[in-house]
Amino acid sequence: MKYFLIAGEASGDLHASNLMAALKRRDTEAQFRYFGGDLMARQGGTLIKHYREMAFMGFIPVLMNLRTILGNMRRCEEEIRAYRPDVVILVDYPGFNLKIAKYVKSKLGVPVYYYISPKIWAWKQYRIRDIRRYVDRMFCILPFETDFYRKLNYAVDYVGNPSVDSVSAYLAKPEETDFRKHHGLDNRPILAILAGSRRQEIRDNLPMMLQLAARYPDFQPIIAGAPGIEPEYYRQYLGNSDAHILFGKTYEILRNSYAALVTSGTATLETALFRVPQVVCYYVAAGRLASYIFRHFFHIRYISLVNLIGGREIVQELFGARFTEQEIDAELRRILLDREYRQSMLNGYDEVIARLGKPGAAEKAAECIIKALGK
Repeated sequence: MKYFLIAGEASGDLHASNLMAALKRRDTEAQFRYFGGDLMARQGGTLIKHYREMAFMGFIPVLMNLRTILGNMRRCEEEIRAYRPDVVILVDYPGFNLKIAKYVKSKLGVPVYYYISPKIWAWKQYRIRDIRRYVDRMFCILPFETDFYRKLNYAVDYVGNPSVDSVSAYLAKPEETDFRKHHGLDNRPILAILAGSRRQEIRDNLPMMLQLAARYPDFQPIIAGAPGIEPEYYRQYLGNSDAHILFGKTYEILRNSYAALVTSGTATLETALFRVPQVVCYYVAAGRLASYIFRHFFHIRYISLVNLIGGREIVQELFGARFTEQEIDAELRRILLDREYRQSMLNGYDEVIARLGKPGAAEKAAECIIKALGK
């Protein structure tokens, strides 16, 4: 069969590449064309546009690059029309993908499947109208999304979570080297610092994280460097800190950590899957206003995937008005020194892990896609 996939970010490239691999195992004649990245390219087929040419976030960047964005959409529509795939598979990236879904269903009548739902449960719930009209099947990776969509009278499939797959695969392999010795670390327990993947996140969160880590000299801070960020960018914030910076070693760091300071996002879930107690702390400008907007205009009670999946407060979320030196320090002290509190958090992690289910998200999604297409 002929598949056309669209992934507009690095995470989408990863998840789409795993899905492509799973589809190839079930469909020996699979052909791919796609908007995506290097990981998808390794699976074969034709890369039409790299996500680096598409990833514009925020009102001003989108406005400044509107001509490019519209050009990308036209190119995408032309490629799909010429290719005539058996199915178009969208991967997250809703601002772009839902517009393509409308074109594909309205003009071409090609089935549209969505892998990794847009986060309309957080905000922009109005997008359900377009999803109902233009998306034939939705394959979700968060267990609470099935109940959310059910209340909106739209049936979806929960296929498992890709982070469960990647962490389980990593933990199944023995460590090939002595982590501490290999990276020149001492014997102090490790405090992992995951300050985000974007420069702005690192700038806003890392200085506070390092300042508070320095209050606990019996613990060794290790910064997980983000892909695409040069070491010099991190070093400008180090000051007198003895923190090490390791790139491409996030899972190794978490595997060997006693506790972690983590910004929101997938990293909070990965930290839980490694069963590392954490403080979720995320700087937002105009903190009090941000907290007010979150309480009154968002449809969710939590920002971290750990709490969203668990359905309760398992980890503390210190963002907006709560992103203060005092609150973060108090919570860090608890996860480092209070054994009973640490165990309570680990028990909560076990609930989350049970709800996520077994590995195999891409495999199950591929199976559903093949079955739905009747091939």
